[in-house]
Amino acid sequence: MKKIIPFLFILLVMPWQTTQAQNQSSKKLPRVFILATGGTIAGSGESATKAAYTAGKVPIDDLLNAVPQIHQLAQISGEQIAQIGSQDMNVQTWLKLSNRVNEIFAQNLADAVVITHGTDTLEETAYFLELTVNSNKPVVLVGAMRPSTAMSQDGNRNLLDAVMVAASPNSAEVGVVVAMNEEVYAARDVTKTSTTNTATFKSKNFGPIGLIFDGKVSYFYKSIRDNDQKFNIKGLKTLPQVEIIYGYADANPKAVDIYVQEGAKGLVYAGMGNGNFNTPVGWALENAVKKGVAVCRAARAGSGRVTLDNEVEDKKLGFIVADDLSPQKARILLMLALTQTNKQQQLQDIFFAY
Repeated sequence: MKKIIPFLFILLVMPWQTTQAQNQSSKKLPRVFILATGGTIAGSGESATKAAYTAGKVPIDDLLNAVPQIHQLAQISGEQIAQIGSQDMNVQTWLKLSNRVNEIFAQNLADAVVITHGTDTLEETAYFLELTVNSNKPVVLVGAMRPSTAMSQDGNRNLLDAVMVAASPNSAEVGVVVAMNEEVYAARDVTKTSTTNTATFKSKNFGPIGLIFDGKVSYFYKSIRDNDQKFNIKGLKTLPQVEIIYGYADANPKAVDIYVQEGAKGLVYAGMGNGNFNTPVGWALENAVKKGVAVCRAARAGSGRVTLDNEVEDKKLGFIVADDLSPQKARILLMLALTQTNKQQQLQDIFFAY
């Protein structure tokens, strides 16, 4: 019996020690909070081989259960913020999402946040969060180009990579990022470039800031535009109305007049070439400025900069330029900037700073 008792003791104690060791190991893992908004990554289709599907049908619990490997990377918590296709993303959801991320970090509920999102407006949500989340902790947006029911769906791998990016100590203080197709992009510069290709997200001016490969995240550079001074949206129910007008040959200036009549506080003109417009549109934009509307010249080209006072006398006419921001991101920055000022020089300073 003397030999049996120690043996039984070992049998009883070893499982407890193993469990304790596992729990201690789990406690060392970073805490990643996943906020789900819907989109193709949560989409469901009738066939594994057809393109048709409905976005935002799969709840967050099912998304997480489909990728059990993420629990080896982090302690995971999840919450459904919205369940929509990102074509229906709106200002109210942006405000709700940003306030929730700020709350999670302020209350120390997580070390990083991952947001699942549809790809149509993912770049816009990412930039909005870059401008309004008041923390240096990682915020990673991720989506998919194929629904969860597709034979070659990309959502599971993208989600695993996004958690990997969020859990990486190297991701601190790089700003809000998008993790897609084994690449990491800065929120300010990333854009969707293809309607169907899984490698759709690119930064046309600067390229990815990092790569995800073989279970590791490697960063190559950080934008000096990262600004610690964020826009305070707490308590806001909406944002100033800012509209985008697309430039083209022989464009009709009536679109400018209509938006001004409907109460727009700002206009972003997605101009030809270096943010250019035809003469009638130029007159309409000048009149908009005289009525107190902020006018920002952007470009439809997709890359490059819109330069101040180059082909257009911006300071004289009261215009500002978007620099290298896309029209859709210039709209976001202008909406937020107008919560602080509507003065031309101050707005321009904001655009050059952010």
